[in-house]
Amino acid sequence: MCGRFTLTVGLGEIKRYFQAEELTQMDHAPRYNIAPTQSVPIVVCRENTRRLVPMRWGLIPRWAKDVSIGNRLINARSEGLSEKPAFRHSFRRKRCLVPADSFYEWRKDASGKKQPMRILFAGGGLFAFAGLWDQWTDPGEGHTIHSFTIITTHANDKVRPIHHRMPVILDRSEEDLWLDPGMEDPALLKPLLEPCDPDPMRIHPVSPIVNSPKNDQPECILPLD
Repeated sequence: MCGRFTLTVGLGEIKRYFQAEELTQMDHAPRYNIAPTQSVPIVVCRENTRRLVPMRWGLIPRWAKDVSIGNRLINARSEGLSEKPAFRHSFRRKRCLVPADSFYEWRKDASGKKQPMRILFAGGGLFAFAGLWDQWTDPGEGHTIHSFTIITTHANDKVRPIHHRMPVILDRSEEDLWLDPGMEDPALLKPLLEPCDPDPMRIHPVSPIVNSPKNDQPECILPLD
């Protein structure tokens, strides 16, 4: 699964890397411990242009009665996207890129104690999780929430000793196909949902301060000695 991630660069660098424009003006400061229900910049494709949109983490399907379902839909298993009611519409029509530069997973030791681990790529640069999004309108108050989920797959060789699942991380060459609003063939999309190459990945333990989403500061990502 993926329950925390980081996006430690400013909005300008995100826009340059993903060649995206802001759809609406947004505030974004470097983030070191992003948690579910929080809002982050997400890349979508509209009118053949990449757009950055602020979205809440935890998918709220358009048919949901209230926002609480989003707390359970922070991740979507790649194996069931075409069948599950919460994901099948978005899988066909509302795919997105979730900008990140690392994510956290927790490794259990022999005593059962959990050690947080930061997982990133050599150089620590930006990359994109494969995501799905949806738009939900509150039936009572009428306001609209855009929300997203991160797709997960089975873990590659480096992540597997920590956890059996990991987020789908797209190669740069796969991003346009994933975002293409005209692509609705699951058979052509599913090959993108495999584990990424483990060789460039780097993993190191970090402070248990990341266990609390209240802590969102540079100390979260520092390697433990």
